[in-house]
Amino acid sequence: MSASSLMPLVSALKMFQAAGNAGTAPRSSLSVFARLPAIGVERLGILASLFFSLACNHLFFSAALANRDWSQPASWFFAFAIFIAITALQSAGLFIVLNRWSAKPVLSVLFIVTAAATYYMNKYTVFFNTEMVRNILRTDVKEASELFSLNFCIYMFIYAALPILLVWKLRLKTMPLRRAIPVRLAYIVGAIVIAAGSTLLVFQDFSSLMRNQKEVRFLITPSNYLFSLTRVVAVDTAQANVPKIPISGDAKLGAAWGQRAKPMLFVLVVGETTRAANWGLNGYARQTTPELSKLDVVNFPHATSCGTNTEVSVPCMFSTYGRRNYDEKEIRAHESLLHIIDHVGLKTIWRDNQAGCKGVCDGLEEQRLDSSKNAALCDGERCFDEILLDNMDGEIHKAQNGNLFIVLHMLGNHGPSYFRRYPAAMRTFTPTCDTSDLSKCSQQEIVNAYDNGVLYTDHFLAKTISYLKTQTTYDTAMLYLSDHGESLGEHGIYLHGLPYSIAPKEQTEIPMVMWLSQGFASSFGLDKDCLSKRSRNPVSHDNLFHSILGMLQIESKHYDKTLDMSAGCRA
Repeated sequence: MSASSLMPLVSALKMFQAAGNAGTAPRSSLSVFARLPAIGVERLGILASLFFSLACNHLFFSAALANRDWSQPASWFFAFAIFIAITALQSAGLFIVLNRWSAKPVLSVLFIVTAAATYYMNKYTVFFNTEMVRNILRTDVKEASELFSLNFCIYMFIYAALPILLVWKLRLKTMPLRRAIPVRLAYIVGAIVIAAGSTLLVFQDFSSLMRNQKEVRFLITPSNYLFSLTRVVAVDTAQANVPKIPISGDAKLGAAWGQRAKPMLFVLVVGETTRAANWGLNGYARQTTPELSKLDVVNFPHATSCGTNTEVSVPCMFSTYGRRNYDEKEIRAHESLLHIIDHVGLKTIWRDNQAGCKGVCDGLEEQRLDSSKNAALCDGERCFDEILLDNMDGEIHKAQNGNLFIVLHMLGNHGPSYFRRYPAAMRTFTPTCDTSDLSKCSQQEIVNAYDNGVLYTDHFLAKTISYLKTQTTYDTAMLYLSDHGESLGEHGIYLHGLPYSIAPKEQTEIPMVMWLSQGFASSFGLDKDCLSKRSRNPVSHDNLFHSILGMLQIESKHYDKTLDMSAGCRA
């Protein structure tokens, strides 16, 4: 934000101050606001909408008007037309909800939320679609607190506090109800007609924009988050207290289970925000996986995620739908892979160091370890991921028949506080970005901190494998995959969560690694050499559901052999 853009606001504030200091009348009569004519609620709505269009839609207009020839009058006409259309349409919405009692409180909330949304949109290129809004609503306080900074507070003061102050100082006109109703209806109809007319004047260009760049509508603020919030609330309300639709009824263990000599211990590690581009086993210039590189693991270098945020990816990867048949409502309404595993008698536990299982473990055992009191691994706010291995022996001994399927949900490399995701011993790449305000760091410092987090993920996975090797009375195995990737400044984009259709590969390409004990491979007839050879083939979150069923030889009508990574490698 340039100093020149603030000059009108500064000048206005100085004028108000000068007017308040002039004369000798009582203070109440000196207020410049008392001298201003009262303003109607409709005009206040128009002014608020103009403010939103001018101050809060930089990203939208940048995207909508990109690559236009500004020497052509048509470009200016298009820009003016969509500005008028958006302002009028948002005014119509305000006319519906504002009255002399609600105007000031409602606008205050809108100014606060819109300012916060705009700040993060401009800073990290955030699109407020339903996925992002759901992700925000599920964000815990500890995670949210890492996003606050001095720059955020300054931005909120200018774009929220000052507008709120002005609104509360204004006097609102009142009129009899019999006159207010037709006046309000006239404003609503007029705004809709203006919005429609402006759109029709540039309909060809506008329809092309909406058809070819559908995601751009999620940059129109505050309409974007209001629309998405409404959809999220509607879906969640409809599904509240409604039992999951069963998919596990027909599932049963295959014949191989009757011939096994040892119980099974399978650990599925769901990572967080680790991208394939910085994964050492994938050929990254830096060795960020030194411990895994020394172990007999199967690495999948061409793996992709279902989504670009946890709220999408975790439910999706455990569902029968996957990315190929993605349907958020159906995914959240049905049981997950874990319910099938638990149904056939394999004790299933979700151990979490982040923000929960996103519904995939509903009705199953869930252990939240992110607030543990282990002083060696926790600082009172966050725990390092090794907390997920704490007291594993106790959990194993609880399994009645010995068979156990454990999911470890990592905090991983969740940004922007990468520097807090690894212990001091892992601070290998320096200098690092040691603040959550990434704008204060160079891109190399950000990458260094991120890569140290990848090093710690490598260490955690190697330690998990080492632990499984000690469990000699079990056939053990581990599969790791990240929920999504991360942008570290490429193309000016940071963090994650862009709509999948326009997300860069840094947010969708993820690491995936498998380790099998010799006993596990033999018991389930898995050829590790075959798996290694086939690991070069493209895989995705869509393969998880079917590969786990196949590897564990669980029979189900939902199993799809074509999506089982191990299908051609079993005896």
